[in-house]
Amino acid sequence: MPSSTVTEFEAHRPYLMAVAHRMLGSRTEAEDAVQEAWLRYAQQPAGDIRDARGWLTTVTGRICLDQLNSARVRRTAYPGEWLPAFVVEPDAGPADRAEIADQVSLALLVVLERLTPEQRVAFVLHDAFGVPFDEVAAVLDGTPAAARQHASRARRAVSGGGVRHTAGPAEQRRVLDAFLAAARDGDMRTLAAVLAPDVVAISDGGGVVRSALRPILGAEKVARFYLGLARKFAAVSGVTMEPVLVDGGAAILIRGEGLRVAVAVAVDDGRITGLFSQQNPEKLVLGDLE
Repeated sequence: MPSSTVTEFEAHRPYLMAVAHRMLGSRTEAEDAVQEAWLRYAQQPAGDIRDARGWLTTVTGRICLDQLNSARVRRTAYPGEWLPAFVVEPDAGPADRAEIADQVSLALLVVLERLTPEQRVAFVLHDAFGVPFDEVAAVLDGTPAAARQHASRARRAVSGGGVRHTAGPAEQRRVLDAFLAAARDGDMRTLAAVLAPDVVAISDGGGVVRSALRPILGAEKVARFYLGLARKFAAVSGVTMEPVLVDGGAAILIRGEGLRVAVAVAVDDGRITGLFSQQNPEKLVLGDLE
């Protein structure tokens, strides 16, 4: 295999990873999809591909579409709420945070989970990466008009059903720390004040760990729920709480005897608008934190 083939593919890998991650909501699945795209790329005769980026975008998009269609069947039988897999990383300093500032937020990934596979592919390719609709249509094996319609419907769903999230990592951390302090102190009033009136809390236990089976809505209900969790965690032996990052955003990793939970937040205007609790051990990737 010519070294130029490897070099050219590696030049496109970060872009392909960004595309696949937004489509699949899982960095591990995205890596698998990009690796499959590489295998197909490596098998092409030299000189057959004129536009490597375009060819790889189409192939990666088709691989992701197949995975989304397969996952859609599995998720209909999934117990309770579904959240993307959490890749938990050590909390970075200001310099490192600048490098991850362009990562897709967990809040957006949660909204994208509600789209059909076709809507998600069209929205990600066109709206996030500027791929023309005729190329999106090639991925979806349809017409440009149909691709445009999929993207339009996705756009409406994202704008109308998303959790507001405008804060940078520093503000996220400040607000999350205030929330945790109030929860530890059992301070209902302060806890509710940190939450937006329309805050939503979503927990994913995957049927493996007991968790809330439906979203919890509203500041008072969410505050009471997390005060109850704080009391529960306080009764567990050796509980630790560690500031971490999930998809570049502020989160907390809670560990103790038989306990492993990561909680990430969405923040807007100084208040928490979304709390995302990943409790399913199969969807918690700790990496260097193990």
